[in-house]
Amino acid sequence: MKKLLALLLTGCMLAATVVGCGAKEETAATDTPAVEETADVEAEENTETASDLAYVKDKGVLVVGITDFAPMDYKNEAGEWIGFDADMAKGFAEKLGVEVEFVEIDWDNKILELDGKTVDCIWNGMTLTDEVKAAMECSNPYCNNAQIVIVPADKAADYQTVESLEGLAFAVEAGSAGEAEVTALGLECTPVKAQSDALMEVAAGTSDAAVIDSLMAAAMVGEGTGYADLTYTVGLNSEEYGVGFRKGSDLAAELNAYFVEAYAAGTMQECAATYGVDAALVEQK
Repeated sequence: MKKLLALLLTGCMLAATVVGCGAKEETAATDTPAVEETADVEAEENTETASDLAYVKDKGVLVVGITDFAPMDYKNEAGEWIGFDADMAKGFAEKLGVEVEFVEIDWDNKILELDGKTVDCIWNGMTLTDEVKAAMECSNPYCNNAQIVIVPADKAADYQTVESLEGLAFAVEAGSAGEAEVTALGLECTPVKAQSDALMEVAAGTSDAAVIDSLMAAAMVGEGTGYADLTYTVGLNSEEYGVGFRKGSDLAAELNAYFVEAYAAGTMQECAATYGVDAALVEQK
């Protein structure tokens, strides 16, 4: 009987040991996903806080999101992107020691393009609206601007006040400051892909008027331009241009420093004079 009892006790102890080992193994297996999840979160946080400057330098190219927008970004006869913004972007990329690549984007999707890393910055005569400043890390302002009304020159005398614009059908760039101004006034508008398209709508007679940036109007509308039969009348606001980077990007501070250097050296003023935007240039200090 004693031998039988001893055998039973031994069996129970062995069973307890096996169960105990199994419990430890199960606990370890259960803990593993938690550890992996923590590691994933830490990796994600590290990615979010990683230096944008280091990212651009590592890949060796600064990708700039733009639209066809003279005199800021447009193509010359050789098909190369030039303009005040384009030339300044080339200089900034050179300072960083990287190449520059211009990517034409849908302006209405500029924030998605930036956050999705299709581009590294938006540098295209971009108005520093509240929406832009909330979604992007922006540079200091570098140019003054305004949204102005474009109409056929032979009808300009009829549209010299905001009140006189009621009843007109406007063409505006989708997602632009011009669209915001027209919408705020409760005027009828049709969004188009680019400001240049808005001008085409007015020239073709499919829209009564357009609202575009004053800097673009000065370069593209009136005597001696491709739209000699159009003119600008009412100014709707005053605003400033800036360059947008991903939220939290350290490239914004780097660009601000470059602006100060370029302004002190006079190269920023020379570039502005080349494209006729020198009167709108904001002092950098």
